[in-house]
Amino acid sequence: MILVLDIGNSQIFGGVFDDERLCLQFRHATRAENTSDEIGLFCRQVLRENDVDPGSITAVAICSVVPDMVHSVRNASVKYFGLRPFILEPGVRTGLNIRYRNPLEVGSDRIAGAIAAAKLFPGKNAIIVDFGTATTIDAMTDERDYLGGVILPGLRLSMESLDARTARLPKVEIRKPPELLGRSTVESIQAGLYHGNIAILRHLCAEVRTQYFADRPTVLVGTGGFARLFEEENIFDAHVPELVLIGLREALRLNS
Repeated sequence: MILVLDIGNSQIFGGVFDDERLCLQFRHATRAENTSDEIGLFCRQVLRENDVDPGSITAVAICSVVPDMVHSVRNASVKYFGLRPFILEPGVRTGLNIRYRNPLEVGSDRIAGAIAAAKLFPGKNAIIVDFGTATTIDAMTDERDYLGGVILPGLRLSMESLDARTARLPKVEIRKPPELLGRSTVESIQAGLYHGNIAILRHLCAEVRTQYFADRPTVLVGTGGFARLFEEENIFDAHVPELVLIGLREALRLNS
């Protein structure tokens, strides 16, 4: 079994693969001060609570956008699983042609998502939208050329910015509002977050299709914590919440 960990700015998203099957998913708040013992004990406990024997883990794969966490997670893997982890970082095999001017700048979670899209939708152009702390939109050709992407503030970050930088606008639950025009401050903020993101996504994804794929068939993939919020809008051709975890598993195989 393979333990995979996607270390994001807000959460660690983890999973366990039994060959091709993702048999467990879990999340843990990201805190830079977490020690290797805290992380290792948490992982072993969550596995046991879900009837997975920690001793059955044969490999650990990690991607991280929080550099301060890598050391602790690496040590946790060695101490609590007896395994030196694979880390998705510059220099490893990805199967992609990365067209960034400086490939070192691309977040490893974005690379993992592109690897997974190439695996799940072979021979297709792909646009990948990942709703995390930041919302990212990445484009990949049917020949596995990673072209680049767009980064914008995520839903929660936008909401917290309104709360922090205005005197009378509160934090709200992020959800679909009952109608386009809010009839209260809370509904108005929800409408702005929800419909504003829909407008941005539709415009940007349409422009990527036109400018980079000449309107050729392209699969639009949604992933990340808030992707389900937009399921009713039929924006995405596929919704794959575990996309980055699949990409980590595939990157591990490429580098075995």
